[in-house]
Amino acid sequence: MTIGARNVRFQCGGLPCGSEQFVGSARTIMNDVLASLAATIKSRRTAQADVSYTRQLLDAGAERCARKFGEEAIEAVIAGVGQSKDELTAEAADVLYHLLVLLECRDVALADVLAKLEQRTAKSGIAEKAARSKS
Repeated sequence: MTIGARNVRFQCGGLPCGSEQFVGSARTIMNDVLASLAATIKSRRTAQADVSYTRQLLDAGAERCARKFGEEAIEAVIAGVGQSKDELTAEAADVLYHLLVLLECRDVALADVLAKLEQRTAKSGIAEKAARSKS
């Protein structure tokens, strides 16, 4: 997979795919890619609106950003149940981009979202969901 000028390969190589070393390496790459994209989106706040789609979304406000994120999420659901793996992959990338735009629009740091996910991985999904419904 190519991301910008970087070639990122998500393959196990000589490591067992489930190994902590491989998972940690993949997590670092994912965090780097997402953090880089979030930084690019943040920088677009000051770009010229006539050349930056991201700036246009941010200028349109949270409602527009949320609506666009929802549209992309629906497209990912459709791709997930009836389209090719490549189409789902493309839609998933769109969802991530539009989620990051929405987070930027609402001034929510990606680091805060990742920290919340990290907290949740310490519990089983069932226990975590039950704890959320009580609060």
